[in-house]
Amino acid sequence: MVLIDRSFREKIVLVGVAMPPATLDEAEQSLDELALLVNTAGADPVARVMQRLETPDPATYLGKGKAQQLHEVSEDADADTVVFDDELTPAQQRNLEKLIRRTAIDRTALILDIFAQHAHTQQGKVQVELAQLRYRLPRLRGRANSLAQQRGGVGAAGGAIGNRGPGEKQLEVDRRRLVRRMSKLEGELKDLRRRGKTQRRARQRSRLPAVTLVGYTNAGKSTLLNRLTAAEVVVENRLFSTLDATTRRLDLPGGEVVLLSDTVGFVRKLPHQLVEAFRSTLEEVAEADLLVHVVDASAVDPQLQIDAVRTVLREIGAGDVPELVVFNKADLNTELATLVEREPGAVAVSALTGQGLDGLLRALGDRLRALSKVVELTVPYERGDVLAAVHRSGEVLSEAHQEDGMTLRARLDEAEVARFREWLTSDDQT
Repeated sequence: MVLIDRSFREKIVLVGVAMPPATLDEAEQSLDELALLVNTAGADPVARVMQRLETPDPATYLGKGKAQQLHEVSEDADADTVVFDDELTPAQQRNLEKLIRRTAIDRTALILDIFAQHAHTQQGKVQVELAQLRYRLPRLRGRANSLAQQRGGVGAAGGAIGNRGPGEKQLEVDRRRLVRRMSKLEGELKDLRRRGKTQRRARQRSRLPAVTLVGYTNAGKSTLLNRLTAAEVVVENRLFSTLDATTRRLDLPGGEVVLLSDTVGFVRKLPHQLVEAFRSTLEEVAEADLLVHVVDASAVDPQLQIDAVRTVLREIGAGDVPELVVFNKADLNTELATLVEREPGAVAVSALTGQGLDGLLRALGDRLRALSKVVELTVPYERGDVLAAVHRSGEVLSEAHQEDGMTLRARLDEAEVARFREWLTSDDQT
């Protein structure tokens, strides 16, 4: 029996490039985050290389001298792999591996690897695998030039049928296999999306407001969900510990009931392949009534994380969804007042200790009420179905019996106002 040493961790050299408009400090912060990602993936950063460049070198990303230095640093550190903070082209990756004589990967491949480790549900696994295959396919094609054809001795071209070398043949086999697998996964994902839409429609019919937690990875969204709803979501002090959405019922102090959902955390330079593959999961964000944007108040630069999250929200079509900013980990920040002042209406909490949660719940209720409209309706007595629907769809504030029917004052969202427009008083129809 062969014993496997499961304590082995790869040694990684981190590589960053500071390009305008990014400053050297910002590039170093990004490398710090890359180090956390490497640790989350189960490896150890042992050295880092940084270079200032106006534009990446098309052949090796780094300048030639710095690429040679990377080889020397990797040799000295006995590193297994180098990880670049930005995405490499297939040609750059190939050229670098020849030069440094070890594996070279980029931030995208690293994040995909972490997602693969943390996906547990069927939908999560399908989405991650599809993202990985979309990333690998152009890199597989990129090997075409390096896989030499082994030609037989017939004619100058040597490319007659039967003379194509095994390298090209295997490349085509691998490419077709990837394409077939991607098509199968896309079909599975369509079925899962249909199921997800059916579930969301069922929740929408309940007319409970949908509130979604969004934020930078490791900002404390899952801890906050657990604290508010006793959801018992697994919480780890690691990046991307939550990939699969969790929804729980939450009762607010004013008597309102909402559906509170946790989502996958965002990060700077979130791979496009992941955004595309996880679009069905992220649709819940775009369809929410309110986003609770959880920010790690103890981060080195919380504003940088806020900007990164809002960039992804715009990319998935959720940039216009109303947002309540919540600065979490308030117990770890002594300059919290300055942060809160920057974001109008923001609140500060500690999901770990419970500090500020009562204020958060009040703010949630206030924001949701502000998003709805108080209208007056007059419904004929014979339309009991409409009266019942108004009660189901919103919050009825008062009722009065009139000669021609029941007059109600109710708080309804825009969609429901349009639905009951026929029974609105003239003042509310404008």
